[in-house]
Amino acid sequence: MDFLTRLENLPFCVWLHESSSIWAFPMFLFMHTLGMSMIAGVSAVIDIALLGFWPKMPVRPLEQLYPLMWGGFWINAITGTVLTIADASTRLINPIFYIKMIFVFGGVALLVVIRRNVFRNPELDLAPLSGRAKGLAWASLACWLGAITAGRLLAYLGPVSGVGNLTNH
Repeated sequence: MDFLTRLENLPFCVWLHESSSIWAFPMFLFMHTLGMSMIAGVSAVIDIALLGFWPKMPVRPLEQLYPLMWGGFWINAITGTVLTIADASTRLINPIFYIKMIFVFGGVALLVVIRRNVFRNPELDLAPLSGRAKGLAWASLACWLGAITAGRLLAYLGPVSGVGNLTNH
């Protein structure tokens, strides 16, 4: 716990939480939200297309959205790391944080699996999608919904940031 407190007391982390500048905590939180909307939102568009909600639209062109999703991932990796370190003694002892991370890593893994197994299929857009492709799409939707939900619950369940031993229930 001493190590986590030292992380939070790094000058950059103190500035992030205590500065009244819009470039501090508000900007990092905004960028984290933007990154999540890029990766989870675009992934949801692909998943919904794989599930057949737009039957006349070809799926293959949606592969061009992967760079946008990876951009969102890297924005989230950077801002999420900064936000976590700045509140390490609260976040890193909260089990919900680890649930969120399991969902995030699951969602990212599914992005890779869908690209390899669905978009690399030469029959894509020529034949109906397999049950496996649809299962991957459902799993992806579940992971991103779980990551977003767990991320929001971090603010309401578990230890309260900046307040000793106070815990939300």
